[in-house]
Amino acid sequence: MGSISSNAITIEQELDWFQKLILLRGKITFEQSLSEKEISNLEIPSIKNHNSPYALLINKYAMGFEERLVLILALIPHVKPSLLDLLHMKNELYDIPFTEFGGIRYDKHKGYLPTGETAIFILAGNNLKNRFELLRLFNKDHFFHRDGILILKPSSLNEPLLYGLLSISQEHLSLCTTGKVFKPDYSQLFPAKRLYTSQVWDDLVVPNHIIQGLEEIRNYIAHGKTLKNNYQFGKKIKPGFKVLFTGPPGTGKTLTASLLGQHCQMDVYRIDLSMVVSKYIGETEKNLSRVFDMAESKDWILFFDEADALFGKRSHAKDSHDRYANQEVSFLLQRIEDFDGLVILSSNFKKNIDQAFFRRFQLILDFEIPDAEHRLTLWRKSKTDEFEYDKEIDLQNLSDEYELSAASIINILHYCVLKCLSINERTIRYKDIQAGLRIEKIKEGKSIV
Repeated sequence: MGSISSNAITIEQELDWFQKLILLRGKITFEQSLSEKEISNLEIPSIKNHNSPYALLINKYAMGFEERLVLILALIPHVKPSLLDLLHMKNELYDIPFTEFGGIRYDKHKGYLPTGETAIFILAGNNLKNRFELLRLFNKDHFFHRDGILILKPSSLNEPLLYGLLSISQEHLSLCTTGKVFKPDYSQLFPAKRLYTSQVWDDLVVPNHIIQGLEEIRNYIAHGKTLKNNYQFGKKIKPGFKVLFTGPPGTGKTLTASLLGQHCQMDVYRIDLSMVVSKYIGETEKNLSRVFDMAESKDWILFFDEADALFGKRSHAKDSHDRYANQEVSFLLQRIEDFDGLVILSSNFKKNIDQAFFRRFQLILDFEIPDAEHRLTLWRKSKTDEFEYDKEIDLQNLSDEYELSAASIINILHYCVLKCLSINERTIRYKDIQAGLRIEKIKEGKSIV
């Protein structure tokens, strides 16, 4: 049975249970025809033989009566919103909706959107002691919040905590319906792009000091959180691991981040700080918060490109614009320091980074234009077996004579391979390499004789 079908069976069962529960609450609180103990007497549906992603999520956290109620309540607006229509009824005495029900109603969206107040009312009714005890469901240390399953999303700063919208995460909404893992992608609400690469770890050609640094990063990925959580030494270190990649364009900074994710089976999300920074007060923080909020509790690598857009050398605050720019830097630094995962910042110009920021990184890796030996390796490895070099091409001489980045060598071979295909050949010619070299040097504002 597929994930969609198995999820549907489990959720239908939970919905039937929820409907009985909400009708019981009405009879207890408003009709007063039943006692409060009827709630605890209502049997939770058995999921013993269910293997749906929804059932697996319940079992993973050993969810009890209260957790299962909150989870299905958060899911109902997405799967069966009509089930909450009962909560639209008004208090006839005052001609307003019942305050006990909580809930949010929008002008365009006519459905009832549950809040924390809705969940607490169904579970506790008017019992203050039970109400206070159930507040634990929305604490930051509860697995709902800690592991990014659902949160109370406030609409304003001044409203009571429980009037926050009961909001299930996109990741768990996808898991509990289609059974697929949700992968966010770039949008106005999520200014980060997932990085992919078809290359493999062996394709990476970098100096030994970079390889050693990458080994340190892999050690952190494998053992860092265990050290932080299970050993006394973990109390002495800050959460997460922060790395700075510096070096000219085309030297492999982005590729290295992508390959780290691929090799360690982690998603890599690239945030271009030059695109995220906004001239409007508060927008930069809001843009970055969306990324960090979604990345919490997930095994993501956050890759900040063009880091000098925010981490450039600071000057004295002469006006409100300068003061606000410093606030942006402080905000980003704080979020990065609090993030319990791998953060990589990348800059093309190390000298543009304020020296005061360097102490915040556990590791700094300088990517340089490859030397002649590495250029020779790149010329050999970058060509695939579908094509061959002409016999007159001296790769050693090319490597010694032309100082090129890895990206430039790929660009030259791309030009040559397209030339081969245009004449239905598979041999890369020297004159095409020369033409490709000329194009690359023109890009750099140089020329070759």
